[in-house]
Amino acid sequence: MNERIADLQVDSSAVVHGGNLHEAAARYGIPYAQWLDLSTGINPHGYPVPPVPADAWRRLPDEGDGFAACAARYYGAPDAAHVLPVAGSQAAIRALPPLLPRATIGIAPLTYSEYAPAFQRAGHQVLPLDVSCETLPDTLTHVVIVNPNNPTAEHLSAGKLLQWHAQLNARGGTLLVDEAFADTMPSASLAACTDRNGLIVLRSPGKFFGLAGVRAGFVLGAPALLDALHRALGAWTVSGPARHAVKAAFEDETWQRQMRARLAADSARLVNLLHAQGLATRSTPLFAWCADARAAALHDELAQRGVWTRLFTANGSVRFGLPANEAEWTRFDESLRDSMRVIDGVSAQ
Repeated sequence: MNERIADLQVDSSAVVHGGNLHEAAARYGIPYAQWLDLSTGINPHGYPVPPVPADAWRRLPDEGDGFAACAARYYGAPDAAHVLPVAGSQAAIRALPPLLPRATIGIAPLTYSEYAPAFQRAGHQVLPLDVSCETLPDTLTHVVIVNPNNPTAEHLSAGKLLQWHAQLNARGGTLLVDEAFADTMPSASLAACTDRNGLIVLRSPGKFFGLAGVRAGFVLGAPALLDALHRALGAWTVSGPARHAVKAAFEDETWQRQMRARLAADSARLVNLLHAQGLATRSTPLFAWCADARAAALHDELAQRGVWTRLFTANGSVRFGLPANEAEWTRFDESLRDSMRVIDGVSAQ
């Protein structure tokens, strides 16, 4: 891309997500069950949740069950008082903006699309943020960073983010860091620093553990802010079965270690397939992102073959998740080759 990020505009008019497979099936006339869905960055090798105890269904969730402490250990937060379980990061994204002083907030133009409208609804002014800057503009009081970024896979160092936090904290502002994809690079997390005022970290087990359906997430930050957020959200935000599933995943260090190695290999395989077709990429272990003038055409050609990807029309880019098994890898490879032949006008040999 030749455009500087700061020159782009934040578009909060519509919020679109991956995983909208029913829409794809209706649009392209291909039955739902026949699709290969690569439109999300969710691990296709989900954690094997152990059987749910009957009490988890029958009883109200018990906030004294050690769930927050388990998350604090897994994420490396200072302690359980700095962790609030919530019904997915989405709940926090909607509830946090009204708790922060109304001000000007910087958000990267191409990032998770829920942030800009959430802050605008709460009365904040949203400005596009140039993530390459070292010193934040004086006009910004708050900043949101998704790290690594979704969809561009860009990663900012902990040192840089802590410098930004110091700048914002001196202004009475807040740095909110969304680490939904950080489980594959735990050493880069700011979770251990969330005893600092004005620093909020959001974490989600949905991506790395492949447990998006449990709708669980965590807000890490100062206890006073978490208390206010807890009052805003109310009791029992995370169900008993969800707590059971996530706690088991957090305590299974062997699975985590093996999965990080598997995802690294799968990511390299995905990048190699894309590079073989002349597509430049940036990637995390859970997805690859391509900014290319052919992005829209590629998205459409793949969709005609029953392969669903995530298209970003504002800047002409497409994101690819990971296939789950060898049959899916073969299908994606063949579909990608056939699609690029059509786009580039090359006849199959």
